[in-house]
Amino acid sequence: MDVHGSPPALALGPTFYPSRVTVLLLIRHAVTDVTGKRLSGRTPGIHLSPEGRRQAEALAERLSAVPIAALYSSPLERCAETAGVIGEGRGLTVQLLPQLEEVAYGRWTGRPLAQLTRTSLWTKIQQSPSSVRFPEGETLGEVQGRAVEALDGVAGRHPRGVVAAVSHADVIRLVLAHYAGVHLDLFQRLIVSPASVSAVALGDRVPRILRMNDTGTLDGMGAAPRRRAPKKGS
Repeated sequence: MDVHGSPPALALGPTFYPSRVTVLLLIRHAVTDVTGKRLSGRTPGIHLSPEGRRQAEALAERLSAVPIAALYSSPLERCAETAGVIGEGRGLTVQLLPQLEEVAYGRWTGRPLAQLTRTSLWTKIQQSPSSVRFPEGETLGEVQGRAVEALDGVAGRHPRGVVAAVSHADVIRLVLAHYAGVHLDLFQRLIVSPASVSAVALGDRVPRILRMNDTGTLDGMGAAPRRRAPKKGS
């Protein structure tokens, strides 16, 4: 972080990837008023909060030097709005990609997270997520399959370029697990924060993870330092 408190720009030069690959920037949307409180799922009409708008603007600034050739997004408002901020001034049209949409959580959609964490299904999801289908919703394997298929197609349409895709935490974690060769049951070991960038290079024999959960800061890495009591007489 510089002296003005701005996160550093994201560097993705030739040091990190050869010119023959496509680089996918997997971006989680910025925060809403219910992020971390409710399982929004596919609920329509959830927009970025004022804080989320600031996060998206800071993210766009960090990405300003990255030559993004195309910009894709989940159709949900919180993603499309984040993508729109990134695309401002670039002359890029946000292309909505339904396969990047949030997990279909079925009857869990809209429920408070504090309530869901007390259910037996939540425990099963933590232990063996690959075996779970959300009530009247998707399995995580189905989500992973549709998202990876779509992103492989995007990479094929933009060879040797940088492409950004704005999606949701679980979708991005599942995609990263696939490209990293991590079993689906372990995908929750990956953290994807709001307005974070993860980068994957495709086309160089095997996928390569270039960045993961990059927010440009070390926020959340530990407790705030304790204040020392002032010395007597000071």
